Amino acid sequence: MKSVLTVCIGNICRSPMAEGLLTAKLPNIHISSAGTGALVGRPADTQAQKLMLQHGIDISRHVARQVNKLICSQADLILVMDVEQRRYLEATYPMVRGKVFRIAEAAKTDVPDPYREGEDAFRYAFDLIEMGARTWIDRILKITEREQQIT
Repeated sequence: MKSVLTVCIGNICRSPMAEGLLTAKLPNIHISSAGTGALVGRPADTQAQKLMLQHGIDISRHVARQVNKLICSQADLILVMDVEQRRYLEATYPMVRGKVFRIAEAAKTDVPDPYREGEDAFRYAFDLIEMGARTWIDRILKITEREQQIT
């Protein structure tokens, strides 16, 4: 496993937070993010930046970008925030089937969009993303360990 893509709608709230959390814990894996309806060129939402800084992660350099075929094909794993994003990616880019999962899949839940919803909504989204990220980090580390044993 060499690369993980996180995806939300605007690529300014949830996926940048997920990208930041995964990057902090998986320094040897390329982590990136994109949006299905990205607010291209915009930085991460100020609420997201503030919340991430409270957890020691700086996402102030994030710049939103639109998901596309190339970005999806380069990712070994794609983590989305909800079922609709998964459906969209699999319908738009059929080659991603089998590598797209919700970040909070273990909890069988979507991560609601906190955009323009205030601090509590961002905290709730962050908590779900963090919980999901922990599960995926453990899985990714096990996969990476197995890959290293094979080579």
